[in-house]
Amino acid sequence: MTSLLRHRVTLGWLVVVALWVAAGLLKPGFARIGHLRYLLELASITGIVAAGQTLVVIGGGIDLSVAAIITFSAIILPLITFGFDPTGLLAISMTLAIATAIGGLNGIGVVLLRVHPLILTLATATILQGALILVAGGSAVSTVNPAVTFLGNGSLFGVPMTIVTWLAVSAATLAVLHGTVLGSWLYALGTNDRAARLAGVGAGPAVVTVHAASGFCAGLAGLLLLGMNRQGYVGIGEPYLLGSIAAVVLGGTSILGGRGTYLGTIAGSILLVTITALITVVNASPGWRAILFGGLILGLLLVSGRERQA
Repeated sequence: MTSLLRHRVTLGWLVVVALWVAAGLLKPGFARIGHLRYLLELASITGIVAAGQTLVVIGGGIDLSVAAIITFSAIILPLITFGFDPTGLLAISMTLAIATAIGGLNGIGVVLLRVHPLILTLATATILQGALILVAGGSAVSTVNPAVTFLGNGSLFGVPMTIVTWLAVSAATLAVLHGTVLGSWLYALGTNDRAARLAGVGAGPAVVTVHAASGFCAGLAGLLLLGMNRQGYVGIGEPYLLGSIAAVVLGGTSILGGRGTYLGTIAGSILLVTITALITVVNASPGWRAILFGGLILGLLLVSGRERQA
């Protein structure tokens, strides 16, 4: 029982439950089903972005281009929604394919150029931000794509589509991590890259695949955000760069790679949204929110680093 309580994934879920119970007692209405469902809808966006980030981080990398890919997807989809496709599915497919390709290029760059993922994905983010300013000119772009609107605001058997989509992404991510050779390769690469390569791990394909998956997840999150807001604009994805990394670290995944599970990231995503909701209740300023997120990440990075050295 003691070891279970010390497990960071278990602790993450216990903290979420404790916060919901405490907030429900102190703030009437906070723990109502409708409000908790709303929190899960908000957490689903972070959770989907963090799914790809979890795969990359466990493999020993990091993806700083997710925010730019989210924004890119939210702006580019209305521009490639054509009248001859009333369903809007063609534009969704094209957008997700582009987002996946951007992620794949990140992976190819890491493998072929041997550049650290932090530097390469940061460069990709900068290029995308510049391209978006040229394409959109800083203006918001509205969408009437019916499929995107359904994804952002529709429901399936009473469950919001954002949550349904998150459940599907969660199942796929857990299956990859714990039920495939790729998952085993990621844990080996994150633990000891050189030893893993000497043992015959397919490092190149694994790195390219997880970066492509991260691009896909960021693109999907961009479409959900677009559907929820009905508008895409420069900067719409910015909160999710820090949020995705924080969810991964809060969920117990080592930022140095090799350890962790997406189950913890799910708890981390819900925890972040819950903390944000609580800060909003006490009318904390956006500046204090940023300070809290930054402080959490810094503290957990220090803890993660010390655990690895121990």
